[in-house]
Amino acid sequence: MHNLSLAELSRQLKQKKISSVELTQLFLDRIHRFNPKINAFISVNDEFALTQAKKVDETRLHTPEKLHFLSGIPIAHKDNLLTKGIKTTCSSKALVNFTPPYDATIVDNFKNAGMVMLGKVNLDEFAMGGSNENSYFGPCFNPWDTNRVPGGSSGGSAALLAARLSPAATGSDTGGSIRQPAAFCGITGIKPSYGVVSRYGMIAFASSLDQGGPMSKSAEDCAHLLSAMASFDPKHDMTSVQQPCYDYTKDLDKSLKSLRVGLPKEYFSGDLDPEIAQILQKAIDEYAKLGVTFIEVDLPDTKHCVPAYYTIAPCEASSNLARFDANLYGYRSSNAADLEKMYAQSRSESFGREVKRRILIGTYALSSGYYDDYYIKSQNIRNLIRHDFHEAFKKVDVIFAPTTPSIAFKIGQLTSDPVQMYLQDAFTIPVNLAELPSIALPVGMLQGMPVGMQIIGPRFTESRLLNAAHQYQKRTDWHLQCPNDFT
Repeated sequence: MHNLSLAELSRQLKQKKISSVELTQLFLDRIHRFNPKINAFISVNDEFALTQAKKVDETRLHTPEKLHFLSGIPIAHKDNLLTKGIKTTCSSKALVNFTPPYDATIVDNFKNAGMVMLGKVNLDEFAMGGSNENSYFGPCFNPWDTNRVPGGSSGGSAALLAARLSPAATGSDTGGSIRQPAAFCGITGIKPSYGVVSRYGMIAFASSLDQGGPMSKSAEDCAHLLSAMASFDPKHDMTSVQQPCYDYTKDLDKSLKSLRVGLPKEYFSGDLDPEIAQILQKAIDEYAKLGVTFIEVDLPDTKHCVPAYYTIAPCEASSNLARFDANLYGYRSSNAADLEKMYAQSRSESFGREVKRRILIGTYALSSGYYDDYYIKSQNIRNLIRHDFHEAFKKVDVIFAPTTPSIAFKIGQLTSDPVQMYLQDAFTIPVNLAELPSIALPVGMLQGMPVGMQIIGPRFTESRLLNAAHQYQKRTDWHLQCPNDFT
């Protein structure tokens, strides 16, 4: 049952071959059995989940017409999404005992669809990191090799999906935080265009870059999840965009024969592991059988994306994290002699090393005398990157690219070298800077570890990306692979 797709689970529930309570209990049992190996869940609330499941079963018995396609199916939420009455920590000591008074729009949308929340999931503190090692609750481990990272910041979501501890999970993507862990763990995740998913109730890292998205085994699953997740939210998020259609499943079975695919030479450079390049070529060859046309495109300003991102994102983080001052909520130091010291000591004691680093970088870049040299120049580079994609999409419909330059690295391998850690995001960052959608999907294995590829499209072409990924997954089984220790 834990290997079934969302469509198959929905069918089982609709035909009453299994109840939502039974399905929820099945996944709760797997969580209690396997989570100690990978530390993916921060909190699990059995009673809350089973109560939600029982309500769905009662509705199915009496008024089944009120149910959604996803009703009764379990889901896990990244712990940077506010959940009313349930602790939301963002994997930080600063929020270790924080219980929100309201739900994030994403959480509310899934609740309205009748999905059952299993628990809250581990991440890099305040979503700052690419390995899920920067968590107050300890690192999360990759189910394919527990000596390796699952990626970040949505590492917990990717790890629990690979281990089949939930059929669905939420993630957020600021510079690759859905796609990089999806690649490292062999699952599928889509980062939608900026504005497709409301950011209300998502604890902000970098407000112009953050975007929530679904993670699951397959593109088809992600299409069902995104259809429930996406919404116009003018009351709470003025950056959300109204779409003509929120059914992202409608184009899944379209032919790819007229699809023009761009291959950017900048992404297939010396920074990419040659063995990964060979695996990607096999995926490209598989797409060629589907009748797509390949065209080489140029994205010349890609080389500037890492320094631009790691200026803009810390600048926004330094502003957003100023609200965590221990005055109204969150961790408060007990050693402070006065108000000013209370602010300083509370933040010093509650923020982790990586969060402090980014706050300091951002504050410095925004300071008088450096604002023009760093922040404004980085925003100019962002415009150049947007322009590069705009020009490329005049020639092609989508762009294929590697998701990561290597397979998942060992725990602790890059913690002493922040720059090398940041370079792991080199292939994912441009998408966020340009506010584009991108889907990551598994396309092979290397040294027993998954390898991912991403498909990038123009703004608001999520259906096209899901269609392209689904057609590949209909002909391959990489997305169905499961680590042996979790079968």
